[in-house]
Order: sequence, then structure tokens, then C-alpha cells
Amino acid sequence: MADAGGERARHWRYAGLPGVDLLRARYIRKTFVRHTHENFVIAAIADGVEVFQHGGEDRYAGAGALALVNPDTPHTGRAGAPEGWRYGAVYPSPEVVAGIAAETTALRGTPGFVSPVVDDPHTVALVHRVLRAADEGDALAADTLLRVAVTRLLRSNGGALPRREVRTAGARIAARARAVLEERMAGPPTLEDLAGELGTGPFALLRAFRDAYGMPPHTWLTDARVRRARRLLDGGATPSEAAAAVGFADQPHLNRHFARIVGVPPGAYRRERRNVQDTPGRLS
Repeated sequence: MADAGGERARHWRYAGLPGVDLLRARYIRKTFVRHTHENFVIAAIADGVEVFQHGGEDRYAGAGALALVNPDTPHTGRAGAPEGWRYGAVYPSPEVVAGIAAETTALRGTPGFVSPVVDDPHTVALVHRVLRAADEGDALAADTLLRVAVTRLLRSNGGALPRREVRTAGARIAARARAVLEERMAGPPTLEDLAGELGTGPFALLRAFRDAYGMPPHTWLTDARVRRARRLLDGGATPSEAAAAVGFADQPHLNRHFARIVGVPPGAYRRERRNVQDTPGRLS
């Protein structure tokens, strides 16, 4: 469990909930930079207020509300009140959500959430019960409650996610730039060199990338590096090994960006991954 200055967080997995990450946290001064998740975010606010930028505007989620973010959707996060905010979150994979949607709803296409903030104290309570069941090693309860919570949200706030089709020349250039950055993550080119390789200008590439992915290339690259570092840590790599592999200058560089995106330092994240059956005491 990460704990600093009254801020506490635990980011973990439970073997009884495959394909789902779990988080319980209290943040006061914490600021999440613009980033994305491969999984869905279902964050249940227990008290305080969280503000997160989503879809070009600030969204406010207070006690009894859920902050909902679809996969690969850029967003930020910060306190919206002096006391910060306390919450629990589940991060089910797209496959988990799609399976639940197919069994319990009539949604067609790729399921997702329509509104990023929903006032629903009952589902907030369900999410916290999922986390408590995972803490207690109750796989039956954790799995059941998660499915009930996701079904409830999909039925009240679900819809088909828009299909992403690369049509414009700018979108095609952005996709090619992203592929280059993915391939050369540890030693990426400058913006000017990348634009030259793709036959365009730096500012044209910058505009196209922002339009396609909601952030400039350097911000996207940091986000992608943290994603890959997470996978390496999941596989047993040390933070220093992960930092070198993804192109961060050193472990402190990884630590800083990792905590600003994931919410906990990479060392704390890795410790939880080493034994998903550990059940440390819950945050109060």
C-alpha cells in the first residue's frame, strides 16, 4: 500500500477476478496527467469530489457518483474539494465488459458508457462491496457483485462505442506516427525527424496526432511507456529493468510518470502483482 502525506492507495489484482484491476485510494493533492487506460474505469466516489477532464471539459464526480471512462479515452484527474476525494475503482477489460453485455443486455457493437459521470449511490456501494470481497478472498461474491454492477451501468448508461475508422489523410499520418513511436519507444525520433519520415511538417503532424488521439505525440509516448512498463512489471521485471526497456532515463523518471498515471509508484504496483492473493488491511 502506497502512503504519502495522508494520501493512500492500493492498486492490485485478485485471482478471483481475472481481467480486472482494482484500486482503493484517498488523494488530496494528487494530480493525474492526461492519460488513457486499456481497460474500462469504473470509479465509485465515497467522499469528497474528483474533477477529471473528459471530452474537452471538466467533469465533477462527488460522493455517491461514478466516474466512468471507456478504454483508450484521454482524461485527467484531480481533487475538486480541499479535502480531496476517496474512492474505489474496478478496471474490467473490454473482454470482460463485452461478455457481460452479451449475456445481460441487448447492446449491439462494442459496448461502452455514454455519460462519464452517473449519480448512482447503489452502484457505488456495489463497487465498494466488490473491493471488500476481493480483500476478504471471497471470489464468488466479488465475481457476482462485479457482474451486477457492470450490468446495472450498461443498462442505464450503456451504448455502442463509435467505430474508429482511419479515413482522412491526417488520421492516416497520425496512425503511422503512432506505429513508429510504438516500434521505437526506447529511442524515439524528434518531432521534426518523425514528420520528415512521414512526408509532412512538424505542426501538421502535431495537429493530426492531437485530433486522432487527444494528446500530442510526446504525451502519448509517455502514456504508452507507462502501459508497457506495467506489462513488464506484471511479468516480473524490476522497476529499473522496466524503465530501461521502455526508454525512461532512469528509475526515478519512471517513478514520477508512473505515479502520475497509475496512482501508485511502480515498486508498490509490482509488490501487489507478485502475489495476487495478498490481502493487506483496507483503507479507512
